[in-house]
Amino acid sequence: MMALVVHLKTVAHLRGKGDKIAKVTFRGLPFYSRVAENCEEVAHFNELFRWPIASRLDGNEMLEIQVYNYSKVFSNRLVGTFCMVLQKVAEEGHLELTETLIDDNNTSIKTSVNIEIRYQPMDGTVGVWRDGEFLDVPDDRDGVFTFETDSLLSGQSHGSGTSHGRSLQGSIPTFRKAGKGVFSAMKLGKIKSSKDDHRKGADEPAVLDMEDLDRKAIRLAGTLDPDTISLASVTAVTTNVSNKRSKPDIKMEPSSGRPVDYQISITVIEARQLIGLNMDPVVCVEIGDDKKYTSMKESTNCPYYNEYFVFDFHVPPDVMFDKIIKLSVIHSKNLLRSGTLVGTFKMDVGTVYSQPEHQFYHKWAILSDPEDITAGCKGYIKCDIAVVGKGDNIKTPHKANETEEDEIEGNLLLPEGIPAERQWARFYVKIYRAEGLPKMNTSIMANVKKAFIGENRDLVDPYVQVQYAGQKGKTSVQKSSYEPIWNEQIVFAELFPPLCKRIKVQIRDSDKVNDVAIGTHFIDLRKISNDGDKGFLPTLGPAWVNMYGSTRQYTLMDEHQDLNDGLGEGVSFRARLLLSVAVEILDTTSPEIISSSEVQVDSVSNISESATGKMEEFFLFGSFLEATMIDRKIGDKPITFEITIGNYGNQIDGVNKSSSRKKKKKDGDDEEDEDELIQNSSEDEADEDGDLASVSSTPFMRPVITDRNYFHLPYFDKKPCVYIKSWWQDQRRRLYNSNMMDKIADKLEEGLNDVQEIFKTEKAFPERRLRGVLEELSIGCSRFVTLANKDVNLAGRTKLDRERLKSCMREMDGMGQQARQIRTQVKKNTIKDKVKLAQNFLQRLRFLADEPQHSIPDVFIWMMSNNKRIAYARIPSKDILYSIVDEETGKDCGKVKAVFLKLPGKKGFGPAGWTVQAKLELYLWLGINKQRKDFLTGLPNGFEEVKAVNTGPGLHSVPPVSLVYNMKQVFQLRAHMYQARSLFAADSSGLSDPFARVFFSTHSQVTEVLSETLCPTWDQLLVFDDVELFGEASELREDPPIIVVELYDQDTVGKAEFIGRTFAKPTIKMCDEHYGPPRFPPQLEYYQIFRGNCTAGELLAAFELLQVGQGGRADLPPLEGSTDSERGPILPVPLGIRPVLSRYRIEVLFWGLRDLKRVNLAQVDRPRVDIECAGRGVQSTLIQNYKKNPNFSTLVKWFEVDLPENELLHPPLNIRVVDCRAFGRYILVGSHAVSSLRRFIYSPPDKTSNNWASAGDIIVNLDADPTIRKMDTFVKLDATSDAVVKVDMTEEESDKEKKKKKKKKKGVVEEDDEPDESVLDWWSKYFASIETLKETLKAQEAAQAEAEEREDLEIAAETADIKPDDLLPKGSKMKEKSKEKKSSRDKKKGHTADSAEKQRVKSKVDELVVYNKELESEFGDFEDWLHTFNLYRGKAGDDDEHALDDDRIVGRFKGSLCMYKLPLSEEVTREAGFDPNMGMFQSIPHNDPISVLVRVYVVRATELHPADINGKADPYVVIKLGKSEVKDKENYISKQLNPVFGKSFDIEATFPMESMLTVSVYDWDLVGTDDLIGETKIDLENRFYSKFRATCGISSNYSLHRYNVWRDPMKPSQILARLCKEGKIDGPHYGPGGKVKVANRIFTGPTDIEDENGLKRQTEEHLALTVLNHWEEIPRVGCKLVPEHVETRPLLNPDKPGIEQGRLEMWVDMFPMDMSAPGPAIDISPRKPKRYELRVIIWNTDEVILEDDDYFTGEKSSDIFVRGWLKGQQEDKQDTDVHYHSLTGEGNFNWRFVFPFDYLMAEEKIVISKKESMFSWDETEYKIPPRLTMQVWDADHFSADDFLGAIELDLNRFPRGAKTAKQCSLEMIRNEQDLPTISIFKQKRVKGWWPFVARDENDDMELTGKVEAELHLVTAEEAEKSPVGLGRNEPDPLEKPNRPDTSLMWFLGPLKSIRYFIWHNYRWLILKALGLVLLLLMLGLFLYSFPGYLVKKMLGA
Repeated sequence: MMALVVHLKTVAHLRGKGDKIAKVTFRGLPFYSRVAENCEEVAHFNELFRWPIASRLDGNEMLEIQVYNYSKVFSNRLVGTFCMVLQKVAEEGHLELTETLIDDNNTSIKTSVNIEIRYQPMDGTVGVWRDGEFLDVPDDRDGVFTFETDSLLSGQSHGSGTSHGRSLQGSIPTFRKAGKGVFSAMKLGKIKSSKDDHRKGADEPAVLDMEDLDRKAIRLAGTLDPDTISLASVTAVTTNVSNKRSKPDIKMEPSSGRPVDYQISITVIEARQLIGLNMDPVVCVEIGDDKKYTSMKESTNCPYYNEYFVFDFHVPPDVMFDKIIKLSVIHSKNLLRSGTLVGTFKMDVGTVYSQPEHQFYHKWAILSDPEDITAGCKGYIKCDIAVVGKGDNIKTPHKANETEEDEIEGNLLLPEGIPAERQWARFYVKIYRAEGLPKMNTSIMANVKKAFIGENRDLVDPYVQVQYAGQKGKTSVQKSSYEPIWNEQIVFAELFPPLCKRIKVQIRDSDKVNDVAIGTHFIDLRKISNDGDKGFLPTLGPAWVNMYGSTRQYTLMDEHQDLNDGLGEGVSFRARLLLSVAVEILDTTSPEIISSSEVQVDSVSNISESATGKMEEFFLFGSFLEATMIDRKIGDKPITFEITIGNYGNQIDGVNKSSSRKKKKKDGDDEEDEDELIQNSSEDEADEDGDLASVSSTPFMRPVITDRNYFHLPYFDKKPCVYIKSWWQDQRRRLYNSNMMDKIADKLEEGLNDVQEIFKTEKAFPERRLRGVLEELSIGCSRFVTLANKDVNLAGRTKLDRERLKSCMREMDGMGQQARQIRTQVKKNTIKDKVKLAQNFLQRLRFLADEPQHSIPDVFIWMMSNNKRIAYARIPSKDILYSIVDEETGKDCGKVKAVFLKLPGKKGFGPAGWTVQAKLELYLWLGINKQRKDFLTGLPNGFEEVKAVNTGPGLHSVPPVSLVYNMKQVFQLRAHMYQARSLFAADSSGLSDPFARVFFSTHSQVTEVLSETLCPTWDQLLVFDDVELFGEASELREDPPIIVVELYDQDTVGKAEFIGRTFAKPTIKMCDEHYGPPRFPPQLEYYQIFRGNCTAGELLAAFELLQVGQGGRADLPPLEGSTDSERGPILPVPLGIRPVLSRYRIEVLFWGLRDLKRVNLAQVDRPRVDIECAGRGVQSTLIQNYKKNPNFSTLVKWFEVDLPENELLHPPLNIRVVDCRAFGRYILVGSHAVSSLRRFIYSPPDKTSNNWASAGDIIVNLDADPTIRKMDTFVKLDATSDAVVKVDMTEEESDKEKKKKKKKKKGVVEEDDEPDESVLDWWSKYFASIETLKETLKAQEAAQAEAEEREDLEIAAETADIKPDDLLPKGSKMKEKSKEKKSSRDKKKGHTADSAEKQRVKSKVDELVVYNKELESEFGDFEDWLHTFNLYRGKAGDDDEHALDDDRIVGRFKGSLCMYKLPLSEEVTREAGFDPNMGMFQSIPHNDPISVLVRVYVVRATELHPADINGKADPYVVIKLGKSEVKDKENYISKQLNPVFGKSFDIEATFPMESMLTVSVYDWDLVGTDDLIGETKIDLENRFYSKFRATCGISSNYSLHRYNVWRDPMKPSQILARLCKEGKIDGPHYGPGGKVKVANRIFTGPTDIEDENGLKRQTEEHLALTVLNHWEEIPRVGCKLVPEHVETRPLLNPDKPGIEQGRLEMWVDMFPMDMSAPGPAIDISPRKPKRYELRVIIWNTDEVILEDDDYFTGEKSSDIFVRGWLKGQQEDKQDTDVHYHSLTGEGNFNWRFVFPFDYLMAEEKIVISKKESMFSWDETEYKIPPRLTMQVWDADHFSADDFLGAIELDLNRFPRGAKTAKQCSLEMIRNEQDLPTISIFKQKRVKGWWPFVARDENDDMELTGKVEAELHLVTAEEAEKSPVGLGRNEPDPLEKPNRPDTSLMWFLGPLKSIRYFIWHNYRWLILKALGLVLLLLMLGLFLYSFPGYLVKKMLGA
């Protein structure tokens, strides 16, 4: 027999004399020792405890020993606990140790326990005990023990002896204590739980001196790596997980059902490979019910649209994400016909939203035909889809020129992990039956009917409607039935894996007028399937799903009808529905398949009762310990609470017995039907078996007043109870598994919060806590795997249960292992990433824990008054479900939970929903009736049960109807309310008048009201006397009830307004405890204040609960009397608790005020700024005339103030602006609270750091081309990879490389290498820079991928215990693969990587920097010394988290702060030139008005929000600065959403009056006013004064002419000299040989320059510019100077806050007017497209397929002609003449097409300007890729011509034509990617054969002909010089083709053609026929003449 034996020997180092007792617990089974009497220092127990065990000892199991002070009268008091993990025991079988205990604050105490443990399994697998394996542990005075945790996590099997043969000598045994707060691997001396951590005053550092401990640890352990230490949970106050209370939920408001703004933008770029011949396609974009169409493109299979659509929605998130986005292509749609559908693509919005950046960019959607699911792909649409919610900002990948015409396959519009080839599948939703429906009709009509017919009817006519992927199916209607039975299935056909995530199942009531929903359930396909390798198809049930919605009583106008539609949280049980879901993948090749995807409805067979599980009787018990905070609005009518589960317990509107049932009963069917679950035994009727009746509501009771807002119910010592019996299918296993996962997730979340808290408070060693968290996670996971796998063969287990169990166990197992791995990698520098990984675990766990198949419905608690339902709480049944196994029990089962009731439905939104309707202290227990004996165990002890009066004899098991507590403890609560910060602004002044109300039990008190502040410092102690709490003292000490603190804003009239609420737990002192350290006095800590779901500030307070003993209050620690004479009887917070203060000086820089709005309609004229912090402050000087000069005359002032030494407790600093009006009135303009002063704390410069080191000169290493060098360094090399990259190439080498490359590509006509300087313009520079930006982004991605890969390798290596290098050979394969992937990505359609490389080396264009965001975000908002503080006024908005604070901004204060502790060190003040008036703000410029020339360059806008009905806009730019406004209205750009403006504007301005620049884009309208599309604002003043020098960007090179001319009036050398002078640094010293020295840095650079005439001369400018470009390397004053740049700014529209309306690329230069004038602005006007003429000569065709049959002879022939056009210019299409009657498919044409067009070289686009329609006002400009389309046709005279084939050539890259017709094949099109391509713009003239292709009915390409063509490109000038004619006309005519005769039209030469037709083929036939005819003729003549002749002869005439 296996057994675990523990020998408890002694407990030593006890404090004080007394009786001790020990409790030893294993596997939940406790043994108590005997009492050791009168022991002083040591208690000798010397007892053996033996547990016989049936299952193997698991290494994760725990042994717990608790030592108590034994008392005969009172309950025993815990001295300390010792916990250990039995892993070592499981391996070794024997262990002896002495170990210190931990008290209930997790503090290690001196008391130690000495035990010996033995474990003997059956098979003797445990290793034999060897002596000397453990060293003697030195008895350390402080009991600081250190452990090495490796062996715990080495993951060896439980019987493997010591891991990896590593003997554990030299290390100390490993144990872990799990449970309430542990330091798992290292018990750190006196570390307390964080509860106490916060409490340390300034006298004690916030964390124990860790270094000290580490040293001690290392001394003990020999070689302990501090990187393996982990800490287990230090549970914070609010998260105190205890045995009898569960934690309350702080967030109140349901966040679902509230509508939010969404914007969906879809760009349809083009379509390709559409199936069908010569179609006119239109794309229809449909979202939900909104449809928009693109324009129609004529006769093309690959239309190019580039049209942008925007849809705006204002709906709840759930509704939004369920909407379907549908793209369909329709062929030949016009006004009269709706067109025929080619194919569609569907996806739900949620799928897009869950993509990275919420978008798909440039992806190809695959079209399929829903009518014919056997057909394949119907074509592709390339599009962008983005979904923007409020506050999301979308980063668009930068698109300058779309050369990336990527191949389709690699860029499909599908989320990651979904295969490109999706198959059709059938989704079967089977609907069996429903129960417990509410009545949906008034009873009046029913009663009338009953009177006439005498029949009682059920008042509901239900049917089920299922919606999926935009399709709907309905079952039949079951007339009048509360328990309808359908047995039908609804079948959808959809592609699998599906892109629509949710199936919506709704029970509806059929009604003549309108059908309404009874209840709705969503099935999330992600939760009922798994796409892994071992995954499973979606499957569900058969299982019951519960539906919740509005309350059940029927009213005509149900105010909560939305809840029944699935919006928001249901407030009542509505019905439950039995359904199942299955999916079958279709084999589309099989013949009998139905090809349409219409929804079908068929019937299915009934399923047996037991299929959903065995019926069990469940028992629900609840006890109301307290009901407080009942809203006074309810009135003082008696109140009752009702608890319901399903329809059980619902007395008002619960059960409707089905009438059909009753009839059945009458027919003698007496026995209880299993199905009648929803029977409800009311109070008086007892069940048949004489068992108890249910009591579901508490007795009515009148509420009592607590204070002016709230009532409470006087329960005091008599607590009412309720209990309900109900019957459900026993599916507890599902809930148990999800409980286990939830608990693991809760623990993980709590741990991660701890880690975040450590980050936030900047405590030491967050990594140790994270290790502890991961360790707990891995233990939890392994525990799950052992527990989840039982009860597997229960009745009613569905396929989903089995599959889910498998996948959960796999996931949990994997997660545990990953957690163990990650734990070993947590280091100080990686902790942030690891926290992210742990957060992914958390999401994964939460996802897994959500069980898709319901079992027991949720429990509802309703507060009722006057027979009306007022407020409710909904508690998931799994949370209170009981299990014998602790981990499986619900988190609130058998615990007291604080429950807050809220208003139902929409009433619960907004302010009404935040006031608590009632707060209950509620105890709940739900379990199987058989296990009910334990249902009272979790209640606080000290009660007697009171049974119902009329219970019969012998029913002792009846639950009580109330509990009477005879144990009562009296306490005094002290609430130390110190201060609050960052409160919500509740008044129109933008401030609040806050006071706090503290609730505890039935008591409440308020602090005083402090007026006009968001950061009140109350400094007030509230004392609650005579607080009575019921229950045992010791338990109360463990689990005090929570304190609720509510903050309100006092209004002069009306009720105080709610600001927010927070919870706290008090620190408790029992009367026999000492009031002193470590727990008392308590320290102040911050509590987060919540308002709904949003945070609304923080409260700094401390709470203590002191037991009042026999001696009364006299024994309590004394209170200091109120010392404040002014404050009257208000007690201040006592000294030990309030923070320790020090003297600080705060200096304020007053610069100026900006953009002040009017106050009370009057303009602000004489403002002043008041600064206040902790009751002290300073005022600025008065601005005499705000209009004339809004700056302050005195810049710096200071004040001194006493602040806490602990920076975290610093009070906020308030900035207020008042306007001084006549007669001494002051009016508040606005205010700003600086919540954290940390960033303004002055730290003296560190003289020792290297930038002060002036030892020697440092030569700064520069590179000729820094951008490219940086790029190359991204390529990491491994020993095993093949790539060799020279990182720093010298110029000569790279030239050699270039030459090599040229040699390689012999066959190609060489491209011009150096672009001619004269053709380069600013745009060349811009486009080159954008290329660089893209490459940098790509390289960053690649580097990131590489780093991740490297990390994966490391992880793999660590788990396998190999060094990473051993792995590399394997790893490098991965790398090569990923490189291949990358390179294939880089091979843009036809570009070889080689040519890309060449391009890069080729262009030596000077570049600028393109920022894909605002310049401010790159340079810290330019707040390097001048900060901007927004001033707020008005109430804060509430509609969403970051309520639109922008509307409340009434101006800005510019200035800065600097705070430092006094006295300041003398070095600072002694420095040369120190101006004492300026304090710390030395060397800042003057703030006198200054005139500036502002030059704004607007390059272009992208993705503007359409402003016109046609989905386009006519944008133009408006620039405002102060009073001057520049409108560029006449230059609007017609119908463009991506306009290129290319303009510069000059404005003169005077700072500070005009410093806010607004650049807006408006939409021009012919009639009416122009609409604002969006605007962006730039604060020029901060830029102007910034040390980053943002006045004029510094370019990378200095040149005097052409496109790269120097723009700044100051030359680089002047700028450098000035910077050196301002920064007081030595230099610049120019030396020989191109060197310059600044400070102690030496820079090198070129020294000659070319002027306009090409002459070289010497200059120092290059050197100076080099220094400026590397200014950040200069010590002390260095910083990055703003380079020459283009910034991308989002355009915002005030009407659509938070949603981008497009982006604007621009930059601003500023030049002070007092300096030399700048040169003319750079010309950035858009490039004019160049005029070209493309001449295409069609010489011949060959092998064209023959289409016509000859009338006479049936012979195949074709009348061929060729048609051609340039894409976008279909109306200019040109046709050759017809080659008639070609019999071989050969055609001869010699025909010339001439296509003139305008082309933009840089963007590779043709520019077309044309009117969109006859009604258009002006021409619209389109940019279209240059593509030549050639088609071959068969001419018909009387019917439409037949299309035979086509080819489309992209003129930039098309395959070279074949030399002969033979070599020309289909491969030229098929393998287009792999063939070398040419560009007509480089080659100018090309001749060759190209194939014509078409698609056959199976959608395969077939060759339909070949064409020999010659393409010749000439510029417009050349075309003028050598003109040519169209066709074969003059000038330069082509010769006539040599065609066979037949090809002449037959009606021109009929004889000829007849001769040809007939004679050629049929001459023998004709000759024979002629011969025959002659013969017959002769015969006829003979016969004719014979008789006469004969007679003649006979008669002889």
